[in-house]
Amino acid sequence: MENPLTPEVLADPVQLTRALVDIESVSLNEKAIADCVEEVLRGVPHLTTHRHGNTVMARTDLGRSQRVVLAGHLDTVPLNNNFPSTMRGDLMYGCGTSDMKSGTAYALHLAVTLPEPRYDVTYFFYEAEEIESRYNGLNLVAQAFPEWLEADFAVLLEPTYGIVEAGCQGTMRAIVTTTGERAHAARSWHGVNAIHGAGEVLRRLQAYEARRVTIEGCDFREGLNAVRITGGVAGNVIPDHCEIEVNYRYAPDRDPAAAEAHLREVFAGFDLAVTDAAAGATPGLEAAPAKEFLAAVGAAPIGKLGWTDVARFAAMGIPALNFGPGDPNLAHHKDEHVEISKIRDGAATLHRWLAPA
Repeated sequence: MENPLTPEVLADPVQLTRALVDIESVSLNEKAIADCVEEVLRGVPHLTTHRHGNTVMARTDLGRSQRVVLAGHLDTVPLNNNFPSTMRGDLMYGCGTSDMKSGTAYALHLAVTLPEPRYDVTYFFYEAEEIESRYNGLNLVAQAFPEWLEADFAVLLEPTYGIVEAGCQGTMRAIVTTTGERAHAARSWHGVNAIHGAGEVLRRLQAYEARRVTIEGCDFREGLNAVRITGGVAGNVIPDHCEIEVNYRYAPDRDPAAAEAHLREVFAGFDLAVTDAAAGATPGLEAAPAKEFLAAVGAAPIGKLGWTDVARFAAMGIPALNFGPGDPNLAHHKDEHVEISKIRDGAATLHRWLAPA
């Protein structure tokens, strides 16, 4: 197809957002959009561009004393009768408008239009953020070319509604299992119903009081919830096995080991198996580029209630923040949209931060 990312489009982050939204890129189908982005970046003389799978990286090498990263993912969740984009007044609707092609547009716009930023900049346009970590473009780059990720500070252009969301929560999924003994439903007293046994697990969850903690001035609220329950053998059999899947979102002052220990305390007496875990990230507000970025934004940061790829950078010792124009509450919704004014305001903020004095 003809590349819709023309010079005119690249010069305007609003037009660029819409052009990116109108290239369908559901997770694992990012080739077309990655091809377009790569073609643009390889034509920019002040950038060195590389590609790994459907992740495109471009960087300046101006000899600056510090390097920052701007990163945005190219993929979206599956379409839901919200493709292509539509405009209604100050709102742009469509899959990926909020999460996070409006943020990704920032990186592409600046990569093309800002040849001499005050820091050296590495721009990432990466694949498969919305699905399992083994497909995630940053994860694959970290395994194959870790030197590409080296920096003093990183900004993930996730939806934050134009404010800074610092750090991120850790996340853990686990299966709590109850067991019983099968019997005929007509003679249930001869068995032990494992689904009924799940009642105690659910009571503990209902009574659970979520911890709140403040880290570097940012508030994080934890959450522990049942997200799935399975059990049963047949319509006339007392079940001997039931599984309750729980999701734990924990503050970044806990690591995965501490999070697991807490779950085992909450569900003492039951079998518990952790099936997935990812560490969080502390806010990282003390880095010099972070302080200058916060000054450019001009508003106090808040803690990120959710997991993002800032945690990947934090694990490498690189402080990172979340900042983007989209509303995180609209991510993945059928009526997902972004405000045009938010796109323009955020682009101006990033330009103030990166443009030479």
